[in-house]
Amino acid sequence: MYHSDTICAIATSMNSSGIGIIRVSGEESISIVDSIFRGKNKLADCDTHTIQYGHIVSNDEVIDEVLIMLMKAPRSYTTEDTIEIDCHGGVLILKKVLSLLIEAGARIAEPGEFTKRAFLNGRIDLSEAESVMDLISSNSELAMKNSIKQLSGSLNKIIVDLRDKILYETAFIESALDDPEHYDLTDYPEELRDKVNDMIGRVDDLIDSFNSGHILKEGINTLILGKPNAGKSSLLNTLSRRERAIVTDIPGTTRDTLEEQITINGVSLNIIDTAGIRETDDIVEKIGVDKALDSIDDADLILFVIDSSRPLDENDEFIIDKIIDKKVIILLNKSDLETKISEEEICNKYNKPVISFSSVSLDGLKTLESKITDMFFSGQVKSDDTLYITNSRQAGCLTNAKNSLSNVLNSIDNMMPEDFFSIDLMDAYNFLGEITGETIDDDLANKIFSEFCMGK
Repeated sequence: MYHSDTICAIATSMNSSGIGIIRVSGEESISIVDSIFRGKNKLADCDTHTIQYGHIVSNDEVIDEVLIMLMKAPRSYTTEDTIEIDCHGGVLILKKVLSLLIEAGARIAEPGEFTKRAFLNGRIDLSEAESVMDLISSNSELAMKNSIKQLSGSLNKIIVDLRDKILYETAFIESALDDPEHYDLTDYPEELRDKVNDMIGRVDDLIDSFNSGHILKEGINTLILGKPNAGKSSLLNTLSRRERAIVTDIPGTTRDTLEEQITINGVSLNIIDTAGIRETDDIVEKIGVDKALDSIDDADLILFVIDSSRPLDENDEFIIDKIIDKKVIILLNKSDLETKISEEEICNKYNKPVISFSSVSLDGLKTLESKITDMFFSGQVKSDDTLYITNSRQAGCLTNAKNSLSNVLNSIDNMMPEDFFSIDLMDAYNFLGEITGETIDDDLANKIFSEFCMGK
């Protein structure tokens, strides 16, 4: 077990609220809190997983009325003696209690140190530790559920099974090389080829999930483009279900980008409404147009809004030229009016998905939501047993493991000696171990946990 000093941190946000929680963990946590707590019994004499009522005091002066949650080792998040102090949620009170803990011998926790201790003490692996941060920062229901899956060990089970299979093959090769009289390797390369291909397939499934997983975690960066008065701001208001943008009949009303986050089918969209794109002599409007064009490169999805009540013009053509290589959904807006453009005409002209849409009648809204799901998740965003890789570090480890397994196949094709197989198999074994933290160095571990929030 990882032995350490005692740490403390405010685990709730630093805002005035009804309740604020301070977390303490380490070998001396019970004695330290006992030194500033007055209750019916000393915490050292209380049973684990009980709640004690009392007061935090300083020189016999009552600082706050509190509840103490006591969790003795190893039945705690960190597996160490851990105490959570439920104070009243005033910022001044929390800071005062925290300062008393520090005076009594604790120190301020480093970012992520509580979760780091849980990892070092073997309670969770590194993939589960990373899922804690993902869970905290989840901005959609599906992202939250995916983080919970990883926290429960879904990824760990897959990685452990793959590493066990790799280790078995490596041990077999080493045994055969050491004792050729009892192990026959005559047909083994072809047997190994089938097994490695199966391993690559399983790794590929995880790698392929990263594109969807990254979107699930970060949200779809969605850019609304169109010429002035095409209905871009009305679309933003419709999607966000509130009057987020000013809507007028005056061209050029929107001059800067407006950002809004919404959820569609359980997936977060980071929507950016932009200035109408056209040639203009207005300096302020031109800046807005330039910002809109600069935003194209960073967009995952572009909603190109066309006013179907007006013929196409040079502004529409200019926009489509800029976004032709991007993921685009064309919205023929104002379908509740007399239309001058048809879906078939636009679809044939631009070869992009086209939806007739009305911000007034909401026609096409459900179709748009379904189309977005189709484009990014092949229509199969699931919240049941589907596991998505959302972490770029883990995706990199999987890619490295796949490359090492592919090297095994190359060695088999080139009829290399069997010890070449074991070298690349062990490389894959170690790369997969980096996902769960079994083959990770201290510097990388410190970097990962430094990105966590203080209270965890």
